Formats: sequence, structure tokens, C-alpha cells
Amino acid sequence: MLLTAPEARSRPAAPLRAGLLCLALAAVLLALVVAGWSPLTSLDRAIAQGLHRRAVADLGLTHALRILSDWVWDPWAMRALLAVVVAVLLRRGERLLALWVAATSALGTAVQQGMKAAVGRDRPRWPDPVDSAGFAAFPSGHALTATVAFGLIVWLLSLHGAGRAVRGTVLAVGVVSALGVGFTRLFLGVHWFSDVLGGWLLGVAIVTLSAAAHRRWVLNRAP
Repeated sequence: MLLTAPEARSRPAAPLRAGLLCLALAAVLLALVVAGWSPLTSLDRAIAQGLHRRAVADLGLTHALRILSDWVWDPWAMRALLAVVVAVLLRRGERLLALWVAATSALGTAVQQGMKAAVGRDRPRWPDPVDSAGFAAFPSGHALTATVAFGLIVWLLSLHGAGRAVRGTVLAVGVVSALGVGFTRLFLGVHWFSDVLGGWLLGVAIVTLSAAAHRRWVLNRAP
């Protein structure tokens, strides 16, 4: 069952604080990326070069990570997962919550594409690439979308009072997926580390601020 207004009041406003913190950190990271801050660009290059050497040397591992990146954790696979969630909510008659999830997912896509266009950061370039990707680099759409998708699912489970074991299992899968897809994008040489970090921070910010807005909506509509 969904939380009632009294139950929502009893919960702390931690999502709002976490969301604002992640948003602030993402803003700082964006400023450093745009400014071309030397320590950050040096770190990005060092990580990219080290992983690219490994990717070229171990094509079997590279192929396996391409499958994970391009199919299992692809942004469209994550959006399809959320589409199933929205369909389940509609079937249960929870139309507003279904719209809330769909709108949050759409917001994540809009933020991702808008920032890519605005920043226009070049992706890593290699004489011997093992993979390719379109659009600009910052932020990583794979990292952002996976974070949003699993973050929303964990939030929905909490909202409906799911057991700790279920929520913990889904959270663990979500963390592995978000971290895993970020690693695949780095290993395949199509993103800088700061792109992936930006995707994670923005993803967490979008989910937590959406959850905080929903909580506020529940409180405002209560008698």
C-alpha cells in the first residue's frame, strides 16, 4: 500500500537534502569540466589511457563489456524497464504515480541531452578504438539513465511498503548496474571518468528531488 499523509510526515526530508547535495556537486563538476581544470583532465586522461590499454589487450573481456553496455544496461533497456513499471502502476489504477515515474524518466533524458548539447565535450579519441558512441560526452547517458531507473524502482518499493529484503536486493542490483555500466563506458573508451561521475550525481539528484516533490505533494493534498 502507498504511504498515507501521516506516514509521509513521519519520514525525514532526507531525499531533499541528498538531492540538493548531489545537484550542487554536479554543478561544481560541470564548472570544472567547462573550465578544463587541469587536475581533473589529468585524472580523466590517466584513467582512460590505463583502461584503453587493457581493452585493446583483452578483446574477450572487451566484447563481454560491450554486450553489457549496449544491451543489458543500454539506456533504452532501462527506459523499457521503467515502461513496464509504468504499465504495472496503470494496471493497479495508480495513474498519478505512473505519470510521476514517466515524467521523472523523461526529465532525466531531457537533462542528459540538454547538457550534452550545451557543454559539447569531446569524447576520448583513440588510434585503435574498441567501441564508438554518438553525441557529446558530458554527462554519461548510460550512467544517468541506469541510476534514474533503479533509483525510481527502489523508491516505488519503499513507497509501497516492500520488505527490507526485497528493497535491499533491488538496491544491490541497482548499485551494481549503475557502477557496472559506468565502468563499461570507461573501459570501452567512450567516456571520461568525470562524464560518468556527472551521470551518477545527476541521476541521484533527479530521483531524490522527484521523491521529495512527491512527498510534498502528498502532504499538501492531505486534509
